[in-house]
Formats: sequence, structure tokens, C-alpha cells
Amino acid sequence: MKTLENCKKTVLTLIGLLVAIVIYAQDRPSPAATASGEINGATITVNYSSPAVKDRVIWGGLVPYDKVWRAGANEATTFETSKAIKVEGKDLPAGKYGFFTIPGQGEWTIIFNTVSDQWGSSSYDQSKDALRVSVKPVKIDQMNERLSYVVSDNSVALRWEKLEVPVSIK
Repeated sequence: MKTLENCKKTVLTLIGLLVAIVIYAQDRPSPAATASGEINGATITVNYSSPAVKDRVIWGGLVPYDKVWRAGANEATTFETSKAIKVEGKDLPAGKYGFFTIPGQGEWTIIFNTVSDQWGSSSYDQSKDALRVSVKPVKIDQMNERLSYVVSDNSVALRWEKLEVPVSIK
């Protein structure tokens, strides 16, 4: 009988834990989001957590210039392509990548890292990079309170605050 009672207690504890995890995941300040689309027959999927501006200085403040950034919040952002593609004219094989950036005032480095399952950028290892490209950020008039990614016919763009960072894909 004690074994059955212990099993019931364990099951109830696990159920409570699962409910707490689900509630926490729904109430995250930077909720999970996905952007997906097709470019030249390749399905592109970007999974990220979407932080808000919240009256903070983003570029050069919350997100420092010239340092590796996870390109979102929480877990590192991932970029997945179902087929080989060209990113800013350079080859990127099909696969799932950790997606990082190095923001700069006039130019950004976009990084596709072979380790896709990382927390933040603290475990980022440059020796695992599959590809690095440089792009120019664009100031925009529209305020984007939450970070988002948009997959269009020929690019993937990060949009946050009053900045867009387009990355050409073919």
C-alpha cells in the first residue's frame, strides 16, 4: 500500500510541476516566436524569443555594440533551412544553426553556428561557426516594440525598435 501511495504522490507532484512549467512558459517576458517562409524552394524557419523595448535603450545599451548577441532573448535563436542556400552570396548547407549577431553602429556580423541548442550567447564558440557575413542595418520609421523576424521572398530580416537588419538569401 505504501508503494501505491508513494506513486500517487509522485504523480501528483509531477503533474503540479508540469502545470507550473506551462504557466511559466506562457508568462515569459520574452515569449517564444517563430518566423517561417520559403525562399527559392528552401523552407526557412527562425525560432527565437521576442523581448520588448519597454522604454529601454536597445542598440548600444541593452544590446551592446561589437559583442556576440543571441539575436533574441532566453535560448539562442535558431535558423533552419531545408536546402542549401546562399546568404549574402555565400554558401550555407541545409541544416539547423545557432543564429548570432555582432551588432555594430554601421555594420553587423551575422553568424550561423553549427551548435543550434545553446542558452544565450555564454556558450557560443566561434570555432563552431559555419558562416559569417556582414550586413548593413537600416533605420526605419516604424517602432517595433517587440523583436521579430520576417522571412520574405529573398531575405530574412530582424526588426526591433526602429531598426531593421536584412540578410539577403537566394
